[in-house]
Amino acid sequence: MYPPELVAPMKADLTQVGFKELLTAEDVETALAKQEGTSFLVVNSVCGCAAGAARPAVKEAVKNDKLPNNLLTVFAGVDSEAVQKAREFMAPYPPSSPSMAMFKDGKLVHFIERHQIEGNNAEAISEHLKQVFNHFC
Repeated sequence: MYPPELVAPMKADLTQVGFKELLTAEDVETALAKQEGTSFLVVNSVCGCAAGAARPAVKEAVKNDKLPNNLLTVFAGVDSEAVQKAREFMAPYPPSSPSMAMFKDGKLVHFIERHQIEGNNAEAISEHLKQVFNHFC
């Protein structure tokens, strides 16, 4: 478990641009189960690829004209109960952080795993996310 003061700025990176933080399994269940419309969930983390590519890409992507109805985030290594519940909704994909998931009408329709974030720059990931938003939203 990471100390709250260490992860606070990393969490704020997303909450400051409109993401709702899901802290418990119940929060995740409420946000994702049988939800109408679109929800975009980011599994945030302390790793370098989250700081250098994932969070900057997400912050740029949410400037897109078309956006999901719900912007959601959980933090790996901190909000363990919420992350575990979120990963149930992201099956069959293995646990991966950072990662990103798009849900439409309660069903997983697109998933970006850590290995797709590592080695890519924020601009390329952001452009990909904008295409995903334009397609599903």
